[in-house]
Amino acid sequence: MTIKKKGLGRGLSALLSDTPETSKFEEAPAKSGGGMSEIPVSEIEVNPYQPRKDFAPEALQELVDSIKVHGIIQPVTVRRLARNQYQLISGERRYQAARRAGLKTIPAYIRSADDQQMLEMALVENIQRENLNPIEIALSYQRLLTECNLKQEQLGDRVGKNRSTVTNYLRLLKLPPAIQIALRDNKLSMGHARAIINIENPDIQLVIFKRILSDDLSVRQVEELARNLTTTRPKGGAASKPGSSREITQLQGRLSSHFGTKVTVKSDGKKGEIKIPFLSIQDLNRILDLLKL
Repeated sequence: MTIKKKGLGRGLSALLSDTPETSKFEEAPAKSGGGMSEIPVSEIEVNPYQPRKDFAPEALQELVDSIKVHGIIQPVTVRRLARNQYQLISGERRYQAARRAGLKTIPAYIRSADDQQMLEMALVENIQRENLNPIEIALSYQRLLTECNLKQEQLGDRVGKNRSTVTNYLRLLKLPPAIQIALRDNKLSMGHARAIINIENPDIQLVIFKRILSDDLSVRQVEELARNLTTTRPKGGAASKPGSSREITQLQGRLSSHFGTKVTVKSDGKKGEIKIPFLSIQDLNRILDLLKL
């Protein structure tokens, strides 16, 4: 009989076979049927490859209270290590909550998996959680690529995402640590981060990041700011405009970083001008503060 698994997602379902494991070990001497067994909680050990180690205490307690009333609605998934010995593949929150609720047994699907498959399954299930922040997702993608030897196309198939989405998350790991921490702590949105990452200079990335926090910039404002701060230069670092010197170009970069907006410097060698654009009256006041005016 084919077992329909709810909530696993396309990627994890592909990793788990539709039939329980056929093993040289005896089946658990407990109630079973339809490919699911009631396994003693005491015979299950946690998954050492579980990428998420910390669970929010309040959310975990809510699950404990629910289990005491309704029991375990979605079975966990385990692999058999030996007779009367199992290891979690997925469902650690349910397992921990079941223990706290005092359950003696827990419904489980028994599957076959080696160590690499265990890691892959745990990572894929972790990615499919709704409450993950962008950095947690990016780190899980990176682990799937490096530790499970997957290519980006394979990774996309596993997690049900297209390659460009996977690439956008992986690029987050190239951002300065301060920005990654803000993403992790939900102080910065994915949209803001995607606009920042189009800037190659990490110093300018940090300037924009600080302005997002101080001025509460929208994603659209950050995208416009990033476009203004992006200067196209030919190979070798020479200035893109004919007749402008390397020194002028470098000065423009330093001023742009300082003011957090694209500053234009023009000079004919004797005289010239400096242009500092602003996006709003609030932005003008910020620039005036930097000029101490």
